Amino acid sequence: MNDPNVLERMRADWNERAGEDANYYVAFGRREQEEAEFFATGADVVRGLEVDLPRLAGRDAALEIGCGPGRLMRPLSRHFKEIHGVDVSDAMIQLACQRLGTTPNAFPHHSSGSDLKLFPDGKFDFVYSYAVFQHIPSGDVVFQYLREARRVLKTGGILRCQVNGLPPTAKQYDTWAGVRLAPEQILQFALEQDFQLLALEMIQTQYMWITCRKRPSGWVGSLAGRPVEPTALIRSVSNAHTGEAVAPASGPLAALSLWVKALPDECGLNHLTVTVDGRAGRPEYIGVPANDGVQQVNVRLPDEIRTGIVPVEMAWLGQSICAPAWVRIIPPGPAVARLETVTDGVNLLLHQRTESGSLKVTMMEVPHAELFDATIDGKPVREIDSFCSDPILRRFEFNFRMPDGVGPGGHILRLSMGKREFPPMGIEVA
Repeated sequence: MNDPNVLERMRADWNERAGEDANYYVAFGRREQEEAEFFATGADVVRGLEVDLPRLAGRDAALEIGCGPGRLMRPLSRHFKEIHGVDVSDAMIQLACQRLGTTPNAFPHHSSGSDLKLFPDGKFDFVYSYAVFQHIPSGDVVFQYLREARRVLKTGGILRCQVNGLPPTAKQYDTWAGVRLAPEQILQFALEQDFQLLALEMIQTQYMWITCRKRPSGWVGSLAGRPVEPTALIRSVSNAHTGEAVAPASGPLAALSLWVKALPDECGLNHLTVTVDGRAGRPEYIGVPANDGVQQVNVRLPDEIRTGIVPVEMAWLGQSICAPAWVRIIPPGPAVARLETVTDGVNLLLHQRTESGSLKVTMMEVPHAELFDATIDGKPVREIDSFCSDPILRRFEFNFRMPDGVGPGGHILRLSMGKREFPPMGIEVA
């Protein structure tokens, strides 16, 4: 049962954020963004959602859960006859109505914050959500939304959404740092709801993505004991990140893409097994069939796999569906910390410049976060705080404040990771 106090707190907090600076709280980019800049921040998210549109049988209607002021609805409206959005914040919906005024097939709606009772069963071809469930403090509310998404989807329709997959924390969840969900919870939910799970990506990160196809009620039960003919074919195997014909035994690049022809149409991650040298990997993604019927299947390698040329095998419903393929596994290279970005600690669109008096440094393949150090003009920075945003890629965010006495203008930032020093970098303090 959803706690009405939770829903009211969600509404009140997001109304307050909408009044303070809606664009910032929706896009996390920069304070006081212009409208064009704000809509541009959604471009990568839109492209990621559009990848799943070829899975749809029709494009009559789409629904966004947590539409805010309409950042994603506007560009996605071109793909559907009508697009609807719901949001717990009536202030956000007022903004959406204003900004979508010239988009005649877009319809924002104020909602309760946990259900989709505005819509009948089976109305939508596509339901999606981004950067919404990660702000909901209750797992009950998130799963209620997901159950409602299944109800309003047409049979065969697609749900694509993002949730917070970081490991659980002992801290109490709130309307900003919301509930965290484990991959096992998503796998079990898909089974219970007769969803064909097609993607469970970026697990253990804040941006864990899920793609599901709605199957008829009782579909999961109908799979039990079904015989499977081994008619699929693994055309080739490559590294899921580089496209090369080899993969390291461990580390961030330890993942494979299998290019499979004639994969069973009902094949989903819950009933798919991929073994590498006889050991089970973790399937993460089943792609859209290409014109020649070939689909991409991504799998994370099992831990501590041996090197050499090893067999790759696939089974569905516990039965082999194709002949083995082969791939070369090589020893992993050394972890080398790589600098990704340096931004303002609050306004993330400001690169190598701070207006808030703080900086955020993002690095990949960090061996030990405690080895990080930074100086500005030779002065040690203050209040270094680290956060692991992706344990597989070893991506860390380091936040810190300017040293005392650093005034406006140009300065030199020096970063180090243990004995390794990065080239000096110019930054600007406003």
